Amino acid sequence: MLEQCEGSHGVAVAVALSRPEVICAYPISPQTHIVEGLGEMVKSGALTRCEFINVESEFAALSVAIGASAAGARAYTATASQGLLFMAEAVYNASGLGLPIVMTVANRAIGAPINIWNDHTDSMSMRDAGWLQIFAESNQEALDLHIQAFRIAEELSLPVMVCMDGFILTHAYERVDMPEQAQVDHFLPPYEPRQVLDPNEPVTIGAMVGPEAFTEVRYLAHAKQMQALELIPQIAKEFKAVFGRDSGGLIKPYRLDDADTVVIALGSVLGTIKDTVDDLRAEGIKVGVLGITSYRPFPIEAIRAATAHAKRIVVIEKCFAVGIGGIVSRDVRSAVQSRPQQVYAVIAGLGGRAITKASLHRLLQDAVADKLELLTFLDLNWEVVNRVLDREKTQRRSGPVAEGILRDIGTVSSGIG
Repeated sequence: MLEQCEGSHGVAVAVALSRPEVICAYPISPQTHIVEGLGEMVKSGALTRCEFINVESEFAALSVAIGASAAGARAYTATASQGLLFMAEAVYNASGLGLPIVMTVANRAIGAPINIWNDHTDSMSMRDAGWLQIFAESNQEALDLHIQAFRIAEELSLPVMVCMDGFILTHAYERVDMPEQAQVDHFLPPYEPRQVLDPNEPVTIGAMVGPEAFTEVRYLAHAKQMQALELIPQIAKEFKAVFGRDSGGLIKPYRLDDADTVVIALGSVLGTIKDTVDDLRAEGIKVGVLGITSYRPFPIEAIRAATAHAKRIVVIEKCFAVGIGGIVSRDVRSAVQSRPQQVYAVIAGLGGRAITKASLHRLLQDAVADKLELLTFLDLNWEVVNRVLDREKTQRRSGPVAEGILRDIGTVSSGIG
């Protein structure tokens, strides 16, 4: 059924249709509307056989989800930004215990300085924590991926983060095809845990593991992620058979067949990139797009195959590792390391800065002409940066960087010369 709705509402309905038994909630923008919507459904009786638990922190939210999942309940929570960092210990515990929790991460920048807008720094900080991470391009895909996430998590007994761009998707109104309960029930069977705490068969979980077995435990976590590389496309195929649309999978190719230049990205920016590529194609420039849906596990072979004929690869990423550069681009380089292809890392959209077609058009023209640096910061204001660096050279008390920049650009009154 077609419905015009906010992205957060679509996700809340998708989660409700998946019949969660425990929802743990702590508000942090921009995910709050999701758990608010679920709370309203539980209170009104629209979502039955589900306990909605208000907790005192993000750490508590995931900790309660861990307990619920270990006891055999289908568990869900959501977070963003500093909330994800606050629950970091529990993030590792959930994956280490092999608990199939589904969690929405409404991607948002991490401070300081404080910033509530979108980039991918938060989920990228947990990329090695053992969770599956799947990224939505649109609100329809965000809705669909949550339904698939419960199926994937429970097949593997691993937790899944569904990452959707904060505000850009969570607060945007789009038309989506809302599934019927019967469709979801057909696709997603009742939860049958691989492990469960049962008073009649007492066991412990979270045992102390010493050097004699810790490597094997970690390897088996990796082995499950490798199993996910096969399971995720299979689940996406089954989803299409039931719901009639492509959604999910490992990667999303667009106009790649004869592309000399391939642009790789994650999340909602793919729409703007595709529009830009269409314009470049009209100019006779052979550019294609490869969207990554599954970031963890990282689909090395799929990316390698999809970029086989490209002369160059441009990775546009909304995050970066301070002190070295691109994050996603380094993973892409590992996929094509034996080839002569140049891989360019482009850092864009940090803290919600707009990624425009005009900027992408110039960027990709430079890429085609091989004029890009290996690490490029899209639309970086070099005048502001150099002013701060020069001030630090001449003034011992140069002040906090963020406040200095705000004064320089006139956002607050200037008190620094």
